[in-house]
Amino acid sequence: MRLEGYQNSPCNLCPRECGALRREGKSGYCLSDNRILVARASLHMWEEPCISGETGSGTVFFSGCSLRCVYCQNFEIAAAGKGKQITVEELSALFISLQQAGAANINLVTPDHYVLEIMEAVHRAKRQGLEIPVVYNCSGYAKAGIIRKLRGIVDIFLTDFKYMERELAGRLSGAPDYPETAKGALAAMVETAGEPFFDEKGMMKGGVIVRHLLLPGHRKNAKAVIRYVHEAFGERVILSLMNQYTPMGRLSCGENCRELLRRVTRREYEDVVDYALSLGIENAFIQEGETAKESFIPDFDESGFL
Repeated sequence: MRLEGYQNSPCNLCPRECGALRREGKSGYCLSDNRILVARASLHMWEEPCISGETGSGTVFFSGCSLRCVYCQNFEIAAAGKGKQITVEELSALFISLQQAGAANINLVTPDHYVLEIMEAVHRAKRQGLEIPVVYNCSGYAKAGIIRKLRGIVDIFLTDFKYMERELAGRLSGAPDYPETAKGALAAMVETAGEPFFDEKGMMKGGVIVRHLLLPGHRKNAKAVIRYVHEAFGERVILSLMNQYTPMGRLSCGENCRELLRRVTRREYEDVVDYALSLGIENAFIQEGETAKESFIPDFDESGFL
């Protein structure tokens, strides 16, 4: 599918604009080429309650990513090391299969580098009877212009907002431009999806949820993110404050990120939640109990396809 001003070869779909000739089989910064690679597709119960509900969110995990987070929780697929190759037609059929299985929505996880194929697949699926909402589950490191083109394709944006500190974004994710990029992308998401709205069962049908994963030792950054999102967008977005950071076994960055070798403490998380409450934030999800466990990370063994 063509998207005026944007293309995947030479690729300019993400803020990196690496110019990879993906249609010729060359991998871009995201480690993706001309293939659609999906690592898992299944009903997922671990999203926010208004996304997963009682039946589960129909998640489709795409391989590859335009960030280089040293603490990546889904490293197996972010590095494009795992994934089943499928066509646009098969992707469209997968959406329909998830709907038939009772999915509350179609949840596109790390979709940015496949946005052209996704748009075509959603168009096809809607012609074939897709009725449930489409969720764009992304890192927040995206082009505002592309986000605006998703009107009528995407109903809900489930986006990260990782950093307000350029140094931290560069050191931990290889993207010092993340703060300004995420600001523009989030503004475009709110413009495109509108204010949050729900059905009679409390399931989200449209709008924006902004996630922030608290990293150990980085309460200042978390508070800056929360303050910015609240002051810029108020109740037009819902915040989701996450404490589930898990130090993965592959994390070996020495002095560059030694603070990440532990989990977030209860005191750290409660302090950030209290700060959000002090700002008068009313629409927010918080996590309780022991969530920082690897059991919250799906198995990416290509066995989850319906």
